[in-house]
Amino acid sequence: MATTKNWPQDSDRDSSSATGPGRGRGTSTPPPPHEEYGPNEHTRLLPNRLDSTPYLSPDDPAVSPYNLWTVRLARVLTVFLTVLTFLWWLLMIISLFVTPPGFHARGSPFFAFLFASVALCILGVELLFFSVPSKSVRILSIVSAVLLLVDTIVILAVEGVRHEEVWIGVASVIWATLVAVWALAADRTVQWGKREEEQRLTGRPETRRTLAEWSQVLISSVVLVGVAVVVFLMTLNLGLRAFDTRLAPPGQRLWVDENKYQIHLYCAGEGKGPDRKGRIVPTVLFEGGEDSVERGLWQFADDMVKNGSISRYCFADRPGMGWSDAAPSPLSASMASDVLSEALVRAGEEGPWVLASAGIGSLYSRVFSSRHGAEVNGILMIDPLHEDLLSRVGAPGRGFKIWLQGAISPIGIDRLLSSLVRGRNSADRIWGRTAYQSGKWIFAKFQESLVAASLTKRDVVSSRAIQYKDTPLVLISSGEQMRRDSEWEAKQRDLSHLTDNLKYWDVIKKAPHRVWDTLEGREMIEKRLKKLVSQSVPIAE
Repeated sequence: MATTKNWPQDSDRDSSSATGPGRGRGTSTPPPPHEEYGPNEHTRLLPNRLDSTPYLSPDDPAVSPYNLWTVRLARVLTVFLTVLTFLWWLLMIISLFVTPPGFHARGSPFFAFLFASVALCILGVELLFFSVPSKSVRILSIVSAVLLLVDTIVILAVEGVRHEEVWIGVASVIWATLVAVWALAADRTVQWGKREEEQRLTGRPETRRTLAEWSQVLISSVVLVGVAVVVFLMTLNLGLRAFDTRLAPPGQRLWVDENKYQIHLYCAGEGKGPDRKGRIVPTVLFEGGEDSVERGLWQFADDMVKNGSISRYCFADRPGMGWSDAAPSPLSASMASDVLSEALVRAGEEGPWVLASAGIGSLYSRVFSSRHGAEVNGILMIDPLHEDLLSRVGAPGRGFKIWLQGAISPIGIDRLLSSLVRGRNSADRIWGRTAYQSGKWIFAKFQESLVAASLTKRDVVSSRAIQYKDTPLVLISSGEQMRRDSEWEAKQRDLSHLTDNLKYWDVIKKAPHRVWDTLEGREMIEKRLKKLVSQSVPIAE
């Protein structure tokens, strides 16, 4: 006979529930129907959310890698490295204007400055977009780190480059390399922390990005692509510098200023001492103008020795030009004259001298003459710059333009193109047609501009007051420059009264500022120099 099951009624369940454990006669609450008899139409298909794990939305601010102490520590270290890099970068800027003791780079200080700028830029990007890691940033960090490592190897391995960069450049490039590696490590740390927190708080790693996050990834990637391109171009220019060290300078390089840097000095012609008539023939000491002596005047001086117009000549590259090292800042005309005197003494060159100078180089020669008046047998100035026009050289706008040119000079796009496309060689880059593109040359012009209207003008004005008034003087001026600039003409006239013994004042009508670029100009310079040299004083018996 079939049996009939009596299903519990709701009233029975309610009364039982009301009794509860420990109530009534100790009866317990019966299990739910679906547990005793199986699921039915009243059974909940999904578990109660209140009884499940409460995952957060991926957009909830609480889902952040900053929840992890490892990520927080990475950010603190990044801030600390950024502060250190900024202080170093600031010191690099200050050293361009006033070099602190021990912070003198013998080559272009702009390389160390740009390495510091690269490091600062990498850290700045890492800080600004710290919580948005990306694969592109990590790849670009690797590229920059590898290129910077190559730069480090080049600087340390090539003696000439290492001599110019000294410890300043070495420290800057090593620091930039370590910063690039740290940026990679920090980004990976944040990526790990982000994944861990998303897994814990949302149940899965988040693969999508918001529009703001994509914008940050785009900006950081574009900036780091620019950084990588800059470092790549710097690597190519360092390679050019390393290649150019193979070209040995003529003459000798002499340590000056307490062995801080070297000055290049070259002398050629017959030996020193009296000639067959018992006269001491003076040595012609050339001083370049806006360019180094090697560009034009060197070949001209060699020709004069060959045809017998002069018997011997010397020239020295001013600090930062040609084969000479850069000097600490500031560098005035008197400071440059002092290191020239020191180099001549170290080389055993004692004079007497006939000074031949051009353009702004005439200011340096005048200071030298005032300090070695008894040894100077004559002065020849080729379209010289007057001290009253130094305000043009020291104009703030010109100085800032030179600084800006120097700041980007390690990138050297024009230098690379002139070498690869126009076939410029090492001599062109050191003292020739493209020497103006080198960071060392630009720094020399920047130093010249910094003190032109102050220290240098004071030096030149003082030298005029103590100049020997009986020193023979020859002035050769550019006719084109005088026609173009009336003030220049008036100042040339004033310079003709530098001493009381003016021998000749010649105006070469069709000659430019570089008077020796014309045949008439070269012939006149050679004629006047030969005359000055022939006025040597016989030895007193």
